[in-house]
Amino acid sequence: MLLKVKQAIKEWDGYMLFENINFEVKEGERLALFGRNGVGKTTLLQGLTGRLALDGGVVQRLLPLEEWGWLDQQAQTDTSLTLLEFVQAGSEELFGLKRAMADLTQQMQENETSGKLLNQYSELYERYAQLDGYGFEIKAERCLTQLGFEASLWGMPFAQLSGGQKTKAQLAALMVREPKLVVMDEPTNHLDSAALDWLEQWVRAYPGTIVYVSHDRTFIDRTATAVLELERHGCHRYPGGYTDYKAQKELELRTQEALHKKQELEREKLLESIRMYAEWFQQAHKAAGQNDFLRSKSKKNVSRLHAKESALERLDQGKVQKPREESQLRLHLEPDGFTASTLLRMEEVSFAYEGRKHIFSKLSLSLDRGDRLAVLGPNGAGKSTLLKLATGSLTPAAGKVVIHPQAKIGYFEQELGKLDSEATILDSLLMLPGMTQSHARTILGCFLFSKEDVFKRIGDLSMGEKCRVAFLKLYFGKANLLVLDEPTNYLDVSTREQIEEALQHYPGAILLVTHDRYLIRQAANRLLLMDGQSEPSLFPGTYEEFMSKDRSRSLSPEEQLNQNEREMLQLRLAQLMSSTQPDDPGEQLLLIQEIRRLRAQIGSF
Repeated sequence: MLLKVKQAIKEWDGYMLFENINFEVKEGERLALFGRNGVGKTTLLQGLTGRLALDGGVVQRLLPLEEWGWLDQQAQTDTSLTLLEFVQAGSEELFGLKRAMADLTQQMQENETSGKLLNQYSELYERYAQLDGYGFEIKAERCLTQLGFEASLWGMPFAQLSGGQKTKAQLAALMVREPKLVVMDEPTNHLDSAALDWLEQWVRAYPGTIVYVSHDRTFIDRTATAVLELERHGCHRYPGGYTDYKAQKELELRTQEALHKKQELEREKLLESIRMYAEWFQQAHKAAGQNDFLRSKSKKNVSRLHAKESALERLDQGKVQKPREESQLRLHLEPDGFTASTLLRMEEVSFAYEGRKHIFSKLSLSLDRGDRLAVLGPNGAGKSTLLKLATGSLTPAAGKVVIHPQAKIGYFEQELGKLDSEATILDSLLMLPGMTQSHARTILGCFLFSKEDVFKRIGDLSMGEKCRVAFLKLYFGKANLLVLDEPTNYLDVSTREQIEEALQHYPGAILLVTHDRYLIRQAANRLLLMDGQSEPSLFPGTYEEFMSKDRSRSLSPEEQLNQNEREMLQLRLAQLMSSTQPDDPGEQLLLIQEIRRLRAQIGSF
C-alpha cells in the first residue's frame, strides 16, 4: 500500500467541492481518477501531493514525497530554464549540484582561482560523480530523443514550447527520475496520435505506480487497472478501464432502479395495510362500546397496525434512493434547408507559411452532404491550416477552394479566440434577433448554464465552459457544413458523449480535426491522413477499418455478406444525401428520418 485517503473534504468559497472521499492506492496500480468537470479532480491530486491543504480528512502517505513525481496540466517552472534544463531539473539534487558546479567554474574563469574554490568544486564533483550525475545527463538526453525532441530544440526556452511539447518535456523529466509513484493531471492533452501511442506503452510498462486524471476514454481503456469515480459526496472504485466502468455503472444504475421500484411497491402495500387496519380498529372500537370482550378483540387490529408501521419504519431506514440523473448537455444541431450535393471542393490546393516548405501541394478533395471527414496526423502536420483554408480564413498559394453559395459554415476554433470575452453568457444570446430573456435562459439551461452562471463574463469562464459557449454559436448558426478543430478538448466524458450523439444525428457535412479516438469512431466515415512528410492521402473508410491489422485478409462468406449489405446501405444513403430536398416540410422530415435510420443500420455492422 502506498497511499490511504480517509474522509477527505474540500470546500471552495463556501461551496462543498467534495466530501467523504475514501480510497487506497496499491503498489503497481494504474488508477484513473474520473469525474465531471468541476468535481475537484485536480484539487484532489494537489491534496494528495501536499501542494494544497484539504479542509478535512487524512492523506496517509506511506511513501515519502521525494519518491513521488507529478505532471500538471500547466507546468509551473522557472521561465529561464531551457528544455534540457527543465528535464534535468526533475532530479533536484543532481540539477542543483550541476548548477553549483557551473557557477564555481564561471567564478574561477572570471577571477583568480583560489584553493577554497577548488576545494568546493572538488567536493561537488565528487558528490555528483558518486550519484552518477554524468549518467543522469546522458539519460536525460536519451529520453528527449525518445520523445522526438531533436537536439536543436534542447536549448529552446521551456516557456516557448507548445502545449504538447511541454507535456512531453514533463514526461521526460519523470522518465529520468523514475519515481515510485507518479501523479498525472490530463497527460493526454495536446498530444498527437503518435505521442498518445507512446504514452500508453510507457504507462503500461512503467515499473512504479501511476494515478492519473484523463477524459481520453481510449487511453483509460488501454492503461487503467481501475477507475475511481469522484463525485461530490464520495467516490467509488470500478475494476478495469472505461468500457468496464461504463458497463458496471449501467448495471449498478439498473439494479438500483429495480430495487427502488420494488421498494416503492412494497411501501404502497404497507401504507394501504396501515390505512386498512386503522379503519378496522376505529370501527371495531366504536362498535364495541363498553363491551370488554369486543374491546379486547378490536385491539388485535391495533397490534397488526403497529406491526405494519414498524415494517414501514424499517423499510424507510434501509431506503434505496431513486437513481439521480445528472444534468447533461442537450444539443441538437439542425441545418437550414439546402439542396446542394457538394458543399466544399478543393482543387490542387497548395499552401506554405512564409519561409517554410509546403505543408501540402496539389491537394484535391470534396465534401458532400452527409460526409464526415476526419483529418488525422501529428501536431504540426497542417491540420488546422487545412481547416482555415476550408473556411476561407486562409488563401491557398495555388489551386482553389470552392465553397458552394448555399453552404453555411459553422466553424469551431481550437483556440476559441473569436468569443467575445467582455460579454456575459446571457448577453451573447440576447444579441440575437427576437431572443427573449426567458427563452435565452431556457436554452442556457440545456447547455448546463443555470442560475447565476448566465451572468459570468465569457473571458472569466473555464475552457470547458467556453467550449459549451462555442457550441451555443453552432446551435444557432444552422450551418450545413461543420468545421470542427478539436471540439472536445477540455470537456468531460459525459459532455463529449452528448456532442458525439448530436454529430451522429446531424444531417449536414462535417470536417473534423481531433485526437479523441472515440469521437473519430463515432463521427467519421472517411479519413484524410496527413503525416507532415508526404502528401495527404484519403482513406475511404472508418477509423476502425483503418486501424485494423488484417485489412488485407480475405473475408469469410459471412463477412463478405455483411460487407455487401453495408455497401448497399451506404449506396442508398449516398443517393438520399445527393437527392434534391423536397419542398414539403413533412417530406423533409421523412427524408431526415430515413437518413438517420440508414446511418444507424450502417453503424450496427
